[in-house]
Amino acid sequence: MKHISTRQLALCAVLTALALGLSTLENLFPVTLLIPLPGVKLGLANIVTVFALYQLGALPALAILTARCLLGGLFAGNASAMLFSLLGGLTAMLVMILLRRLRCLSIYGVSIGGAAGHNLGQMAAALITLGNTAVLGYLPFLLGISLLTGTLTGFVSCSGPWPISNSRQRSNRQWIKKTRSSSSSWRSSAP
Repeated sequence: MKHISTRQLALCAVLTALALGLSTLENLFPVTLLIPLPGVKLGLANIVTVFALYQLGALPALAILTARCLLGGLFAGNASAMLFSLLGGLTAMLVMILLRRLRCLSIYGVSIGGAAGHNLGQMAAALITLGNTAVLGYLPFLLGISLLTGTLTGFVSCSGPWPISNSRQRSNRQWIKKTRSSSSSWRSSAP
């Protein structure tokens, strides 16, 4: 079993607090004035989730997401909101973990897939809560909005003050450095 260092634990705590703050900030701005669909949000807290997934890995990102959903529901005092948040968040995380393994997708594709997964998870929560399939008619609108919100989340995740790099890009850079250093050592050993 791998132990988590104090520094990693502190980083996860700070990222959880940041995600909670972004979620609270997002609730202050009524997006329904711009997009008149109930329940539509920008998903600002998902920026932290995408960052954590790419920089820390799947397990710390899952821990941050779960803590954010549980604490957010606890602070709001709304058990049904916690159910919607948990099912949406866990579905989104599962989709993003799977999509991240595909070499053909960038962070934008992974983020859009996560936004769509979040909407699917929330739709499952609505089916459980309401016990009625009439809410499924709302799904195409939510999936259309997830294209916009997922792209926004991917963009902000890439363009912040923190550089997010794919592991493929890192391995390419390491290969280039290794190739350069081996060619320079080859030149120096030549007569």
